[in-house]
Amino acid sequence: MNPAALQRIRPTATRPARARAVLAALAAVLIATLSPGHASAAEPAVLGGGSGIVLGMNAACTLTTIGYDNAGRLVGLTAGHCTQPGIPVRAEHAPWVGPIGTVVLVDRYDDYAVIEFDRERVVPLRNVGATVIADVGGPPAPGTIVCKNGRTSGHGCGVVWDQHEWWFRNQVCSQPGDSGGPVTVGDRLVGMNIGHAGVAAFGVTVFDVACQHPQVAVHDPAVATQIGKVLHDIDRAGGPGAGFEPF
Repeated sequence: MNPAALQRIRPTATRPARARAVLAALAAVLIATLSPGHASAAEPAVLGGGSGIVLGMNAACTLTTIGYDNAGRLVGLTAGHCTQPGIPVRAEHAPWVGPIGTVVLVDRYDDYAVIEFDRERVVPLRNVGATVIADVGGPPAPGTIVCKNGRTSGHGCGVVWDQHEWWFRNQVCSQPGDSGGPVTVGDRLVGMNIGHAGVAAFGVTVFDVACQHPQVAVHDPAVATQIGKVLHDIDRAGGPGAGFEPF
């Protein structure tokens, strides 16, 4: 083989060696970068009433509360319109953990769902931000100040407008993703946020404007189910969630 031909072949012959060196360097960088992530993967998700959860592929809603049922299962509640039975659940702020539970019961009519959590993957929490849930309370009377916590709009408080058999309206901000959020009086859970009423003025829904500005005191009224009614319904079904007690 003449020198010219050999010269042409040399660069080609050395490429695999260069490629191996580059790949080895990249592997070292990736290992160094991902090692903390692998350490985090062993850590469970921490969840409480007001935490963001992802149901299925991309439905983001809010966990109402977490605790144990009378069979010792770790369970939680959220809004029924967020999901359907059998759907896997993930923690919005701990995606590295992967699926942490499964939706085991959905009632679309009364708009609630029960989630059974993997106790190896979830640490229950009593407080999320300004929301503390220590017990369950009765339905709030009109004029009572209630507070809600949602993964989209956060914590906010307002007066209860009116009360019905299953639900009540209250003057707090509610945005998409806040569904399922806890509604509390002090440290007592009294309701589950399920949406807003849709009050319109001059052709514009109040929700579209007022809820965007925290300094505006008037919001499109939010609707919440009475948590006592929800828990009574779950008890009557007798499955996962029956005998629920907050953590």
